[in-house]
Amino acid sequence: MGRVPGDPGMEDRATMTHATLCPDPVRRLAPRTIGPRTFDFANRVAVMAIVNRTPDSFYDGGATFALDAAVSAAVRAADDGADWVDVGGMAFSPDTPELSVAEELDRVLGVIEGIRAASDVVISVDTYRPEVARACVAAGADVINDTMGLRVDGMAEAVAETGATVVIAHSIAQPHRHHPRPTYGDVVAEIAQFLRAKVEAALAAGIAPDRIVIDPGHDLNKNTLHSLEITRRLAEITEIGLPTLVALSNKDFVGETLDAPRGERLIGTLAVTVMCIERGARIVRAHNVAPTVQTIRMAEAVLGLREPAWTRHNM
Repeated sequence: MGRVPGDPGMEDRATMTHATLCPDPVRRLAPRTIGPRTFDFANRVAVMAIVNRTPDSFYDGGATFALDAAVSAAVRAADDGADWVDVGGMAFSPDTPELSVAEELDRVLGVIEGIRAASDVVISVDTYRPEVARACVAAGADVINDTMGLRVDGMAEAVAETGATVVIAHSIAQPHRHHPRPTYGDVVAEIAQFLRAKVEAALAAGIAPDRIVIDPGHDLNKNTLHSLEITRRLAEITEIGLPTLVALSNKDFVGETLDAPRGERLIGTLAVTVMCIERGARIVRAHNVAPTVQTIRMAEAVLGLREPAWTRHNM
């Protein structure tokens, strides 16, 4: 049976759906090289695995605190399809102890060196300290994932000096300090304004445009209603025109929405992951790599960005 007149075919419908949900700037993203890998963010979504070398990680309770365990977890994540691994030595939450620069470096440098010796996966380091950023890039890291959004003096200059890629995340609290009951007039508009300003600051400091990634910071100094609103209106962030990272994995807004404890948030996480991809997110930070990779591959295919692995049914 031929196509019904006026009815678009499957590929046309996929393109129309993608155009409706995903801002034009995302579809025009140029390929970029990060560390040893090249990414086509206009047509593909990257997975950032999480390896926390902390004894009190909110998700795994310190399962990757030992050096060997952290390196093994990173290599395993790469084998499961992760494009890069995010190494953290100190949690964002001020409910955990604050570390000195030396203590933070002691936790992350060995992990970076171990991953780099074992894999070509992109390595990012979750830190807001310029001293840590410089040392980590020297040890083999490719990306600085700054949850303070370049708000710490000297961080933009440190990143520029190293030539690393930087993830600029939105947050408003002082480093490692509580910010109870955060209030916004329009949370998405204020995040977009913040990110645009910090991108300009990054460029002024000498960071190349193709070395900048943005992150709206789900749950970072935000409540559940804020994080749901960010997800619903993520296109207002991705239309800034830079690759957008979303860190959704097992977060409190998922748990509070579903009344789900930390060990039971995967389904909710994957649901909001798809919604963010539809709206232009191109990097997803994940604890559960294998199911996240499958979810992303399916979303890419539905959006017309990727061909199925094979087509036999009714062919």
